[in-house]
Amino acid sequence: MLKTSQSRELWLLACVALLVIGTGIGLRAPWPADEPRFVLVAQQMWTSGDWWFPHRGQELYSDKPPLFFWLLGASYALVRDWTVAFLLPSLLAALGTLWLTYDLGKRLWGHRAGLWAAAAVLCAFQFVYQAKRAQIDPTVVFFITLGFYGLGRHLLLGPHWRWFWAGCFAAGLGVISKGVGFLALLALLPYAWMRWRGWAGLSTPAPRGAGRWLLGAAAFLAAIGLWLGPMLWMALSDGDPAHRAYVDDLLFRQTATRYAEPWHHSQPPWYFARVVAVSWLPFSLLLPWLFKPWREAWRARDARVWWPLATCVMVVLFFSLSSGKRDMYILPALPMLALAAAPFLPELLERRGVRRALFALSLGLGLGLLAAGVAALVAEPGFELKLEAGRGMGGGQDGLWWALAAMGSAITAAALWLQPRRAVALTAIMIAVLWCGWGLAIAPQLDGESSSRDLMREVRALVGPDVEVGLVAWREQNLLQARGPTVEFGFRRTPLQQWNAAVAWASQAPQARRLFVREVPELADCLQRARAQPVGTANRRTWRLVSTPDIPGDCRVLPETAGVAGEPDPDDA
Repeated sequence: MLKTSQSRELWLLACVALLVIGTGIGLRAPWPADEPRFVLVAQQMWTSGDWWFPHRGQELYSDKPPLFFWLLGASYALVRDWTVAFLLPSLLAALGTLWLTYDLGKRLWGHRAGLWAAAAVLCAFQFVYQAKRAQIDPTVVFFITLGFYGLGRHLLLGPHWRWFWAGCFAAGLGVISKGVGFLALLALLPYAWMRWRGWAGLSTPAPRGAGRWLLGAAAFLAAIGLWLGPMLWMALSDGDPAHRAYVDDLLFRQTATRYAEPWHHSQPPWYFARVVAVSWLPFSLLLPWLFKPWREAWRARDARVWWPLATCVMVVLFFSLSSGKRDMYILPALPMLALAAAPFLPELLERRGVRRALFALSLGLGLGLLAAGVAALVAEPGFELKLEAGRGMGGGQDGLWWALAAMGSAITAAALWLQPRRAVALTAIMIAVLWCGWGLAIAPQLDGESSSRDLMREVRALVGPDVEVGLVAWREQNLLQARGPTVEFGFRRTPLQQWNAAVAWASQAPQARRLFVREVPELADCLQRARAQPVGTANRRTWRLVSTPDIPGDCRVLPETAGVAGEPDPDDA
């Protein structure tokens, strides 16, 4: 049982986490990348009642297993507002990850160490950034951390077979949210090696436990089977070739093939070193001071330190071996790294060098935000225009720059007041100002353009309430934010294939149908000759409206080229 003072500290951390992560929910719509896609899939599940075979528009969506879409649907069932519901799974998953980190750290080294481990995770920029987005990663991080927690309760604090089986089951749930959910089970490899080498800190294995270990594998497969079994039975028994193709793509191309021969996001082997150094700030500032205690723990063969640290390294190496990399891939390693640092954090945060580093980061960030905001407001117009063009925004963003300046001023003032001796409190203020300012002031001002909401409203205003709009070379946010009657012609088809199908469709009722077309090189000549009406720009893409009678005869059926329109678009990153 926690003492009263310890309970207050834990509740304070929980309230700070809820404030930092939850602020801004309901104030913006889904943004690329990924958010509009996932919400669109969940919406179509909700409206169609087909929860086993996800769709993106008229096509099956086989890139990801469905658990996250089910969670989005459950959130909508609870609040009946997609603007709120789409961020709830990430919020709850992040809070759950923090609690698991705290509780395992507390059981290993005490309340204060567990508290600092959870705080280290919360302070990492990437963790909060992902927790404030409706991507799958916060959910899969929770399941991987839960799996790691369950294994830790057995391997370090046990024997506790029920927690071991629960951890294996959680890893299976991670697999049906995103294929890499099995990563928690990598923790068994360093455990086996440490057990063989006689390391300290491991729990005593129960006699005649081979069958119990195998029950862990059964629990892992049972969790996967909750989805995979019924889905395979339906796909293989209904005779629908589209369902067969869905199974093949999801189970093979989107898993083993995507890892071994990725077709996008190519990065060098050292890419994740940069991610840790920058995206895990301010926690990553402490890494140079952690090398010495980690070395001493190695010499002492302390499994409580090196088991999470070794698992963290294995997760990073796993993703480093594939040429396809994105920064959020290694996020599951962050709680493990924090647990490996937990026993040393209270002492490290008292060191002058650590406090100075934290102070310098906070002051530098505050001055940077202040300078950017002031420069955009008072400097030459070219500076502001360059920043707005880089984000794909229109002009007149003074509110955004005032918000940046206010946030920078608050952080800078706190730094000058608190000084390095109170750098930990300063870091907490920096995190709160940064993410609350983002949720309350920055994101709402960017939302109209980032979500394509303003663009799609303009389209409906231009064509009228009853005209059908056909989408060509569309992105998920266009269909998600569309108003009124809207038709699409497949997402994974090339722009030329979509164009030909759309022109044939619009020609059947030229006065009642218009085409909403993204400017792409393949269609540039026809759009110009058809006197296509400019609509606007969103997400760094330009869009036009086309009337069928204005399309030249030689543009009505264009030679179709190979390619897939729906492959990853760099503008969605």
